[in-house]
Amino acid sequence: MTAVLPDPVAPPPAYPGTSSLAEIEARQITAWFGERKVLDRVSLVMPAGGITALIGPSGCGKSTFLRILNRMHELVPSASLAGEVLLDGEDVYDPSRRLMDARRQIGMVFQKPNPFPAMSIQENVLAGLKLTGTKASKSERADLVESCLVKGGLWNEVKDRLDAPGGGLSGGQQQRLCIARSLAIKPRVLLMDEPCSALDPTSTRVIEETMLDLAREVTIVIVTHNMQQAARVSGQCAFFLASQGTPGVIVEHGDTTAMFGNPRDQRTADYVNGRFG
Repeated sequence: MTAVLPDPVAPPPAYPGTSSLAEIEARQITAWFGERKVLDRVSLVMPAGGITALIGPSGCGKSTFLRILNRMHELVPSASLAGEVLLDGEDVYDPSRRLMDARRQIGMVFQKPNPFPAMSIQENVLAGLKLTGTKASKSERADLVESCLVKGGLWNEVKDRLDAPGGGLSGGQQQRLCIARSLAIKPRVLLMDEPCSALDPTSTRVIEETMLDLAREVTIVIVTHNMQQAARVSGQCAFFLASQGTPGVIVEHGDTTAMFGNPRDQRTADYVNGRFG
């Protein structure tokens, strides 16, 4: 039996010739929390100008892998890792590379919307400029706010109340505000850790449409437990799995349609058809 795919919104094609788009590649990533190994020799190429979905049951290392891609893993005191993360061929963990440079090029949107509640909508969008020390004139900031809110799919809903508190928006609007905030520093890769898990179906659909639009100018990597969402938005998938007491590995990766319709590994077939996880 093969999975029945929902009617997809066609993912955008990759644009490898566009200079702003970046390929990100993990090579032989092994990760630990203290003595506990959570990932074992994980390698994956995430193509420029596309959406890669990381799927698999809870506890298999997907979110850890995602955080490793922009050096958030090292924020955990007991965390360590081996391997390389290459952004267009350059290792983001190279000792000569500044941490802020990696975070600026590889943005992150979290599972729970986290706008700065005391800041206005426009201040939220511009917050990243202050954190990175980026200078911009008043007109440049105004243009940036509009541009990022348009790309985040939120402009038409908030353009007449940009001074209103960001924390006063609905959950779906807050998540789109966080996407807009991430875009303000012009990342080349955007990581999204279950960005729709706390949202209603209507808000989820809007976020998915936003992702599909954004993938034309930023490479997206998303962790999702929603198989239909992975099928709708991603061009390729990677299926993570961790057997009891063993670290997470990638069982299978490749074209999303092929993985859902004709997976090579029986464990992939069982997972995407809901027989476990």
